[in-house]
Parts: sequence; structure tokens; C-alpha cells
Amino acid sequence: MTKTEVLLTIPHEIITNKIFFIRGQKVMLDSDLAELYEVEARVLNQAVNRNEYRFHEDFKFKLSEEEWNNLKSQFVTSSWGGRRKLPFVFTEHGVLMLSSVLNSRRAIDLNILIMRVFSHIRKMLTENTELRLAIEKLEKKSDNHSKNIELVFKYLDELLEKKENNIPRKSIGYKLPNKKS
Repeated sequence: MTKTEVLLTIPHEIITNKIFFIRGQKVMLDSDLAELYEVEARVLNQAVNRNEYRFHEDFKFKLSEEEWNNLKSQFVTSSWGGRRKLPFVFTEHGVLMLSSVLNSRRAIDLNILIMRVFSHIRKMLTENTELRLAIEKLEKKSDNHSKNIELVFKYLDELLEKKENNIPRKSIGYKLPNKKS
């Protein structure tokens, strides 16, 4: 079995669970990427810092204190140890660029796998958006039908009320004489 075949046995769910939605973008934490690449986060960040010109702000950014606390609340972290600095996160393009700065076969193979997961997520979001729009369209039709049905019942209630409160009206016109037999 080649190294590529070994890497491709990493379940997509493991990578998917390491993708977060922050600032309107799908991103991965530097520590999660380091774990997948089997390097220390410090080593990954040093490689990125040595090649800073490759990582524009739309490729990587540092989380704010609030974003980091928000993210930490989503998963269990130990009460001891931890990070001294706020983490960097990498967008899809940033992850793609990492394979060139880490320059290892594992990084290249893993990036191929990660790109496939990002593509799969994008496809799912597109399909879900289409489904959501179709459901919204049905809901609007349903709302209109409900309003129309309410209107019909309102008219029926008015007609029934009129019938119950029917006051005999005085006839207008000719009266026929009573015939005595």
C-alpha cells in the first residue's frame, strides 16, 4: 500500500468536523491542520511565517478573542495547558497554499483530500440552498392557500349569521285578496 492509499483512508468526517464557519468563510484551525499533517502547530506556523507573502488575508487570519472563545465553547478543551496565542485559521485557498510551504508528500496528498471535502461541502450547501428555496416557495403557496381558506370561512360565517338574524321583511307589491270558501 502506498502512502497516498493510506492517507485516503482518513474518513471525510474527520476532516469535515475540523472545518468551521467563521466570518462567512469555511476555515480550519492551524492546530487541526498540524495534527492532520503530523507536524507541530509551531512548525506549521513557522513555515507559514517564512512564506508570509503566499498567505494573503483572504487565505489566513488570526481569530479574535471572542471568536476563539466562541469556538472553544463548541468543543471540550482541557482546563490545563492550552494556547498562549490566538490561533490562525486557514481558508480553502490557504489550506491549498500550505502544501507548497510544507513541501512533503503527506501535505500534498492530504491537501488533495481536504480540497475534495471542501468541494463536497460546497456541493451540499448548493443543493441545500436549492432545496430551501423550493420549500420556501411551497410555504408561500401554503400561506396564500391558508389565507384564502380563512377568507372563505369568514364569508361563510357572515352568511350563516345573516341567515340566523333573518328579520321578515315587509313585502312590496300587490297583495292577493283572501278568498273565503
